[in-house]
Amino acid sequence: SKPSFSIVNQFAAACFVPDEMVPELLYKVKDSKKLTAKKREELFPIIREYCEVGVGVVSNQIIDDINILNATKVAMEEALTHIKNIDYVLIDGTVVLPNFPLPQEQVIKGDAKSISIAAASIIAKVTRDRIMDDLHEIWSFYGWDTNRGYGTKIHVEAIKTYGPCEVHRMTFKKVGK
Repeated sequence: SKPSFSIVNQFAAACFVPDEMVPELLYKVKDSKKLTAKKREELFPIIREYCEVGVGVVSNQIIDDINILNATKVAMEEALTHIKNIDYVLIDGTVVLPNFPLPQEQVIKGDAKSISIAAASIIAKVTRDRIMDDLHEIWSFYGWDTNRGYGTKIHVEAIKTYGPCEVHRMTFKKVGK
């Protein structure tokens, strides 16, 4: 999954789509950004049930300690540890996992070229959106139900007014002191 430059946790997902599921998912699963939230929510349980799925999450504190790129790699490697049926890894974008023991291939715009990358992007997006909804229940004034943790004008204004909370990345330029 592509690194997302958000203010809170870093998420990555991995997905192995069994051959028998390819015809079922082929014209439905695509880049999560090209699907509506409703469509992503419809596909999420199907992907979870019929495919091998792994999710990696790195906390905002670790992102602050090791930087977003390294946190992305950690999240990706964690996601891959949940996939048992693995002998080769397709990675969306240019990130290389130097510590991962299996062969890998970086695929630019992979979520438009690979059903497994597209399925992983849906899993990562829905998982992250659900967590942002949960965080919105606690800190609604940040507007996380609509900005999903990104540095929108409303979100940045809320940080100025209320200060950052425990899930904000302090090294993010619009948050840190």
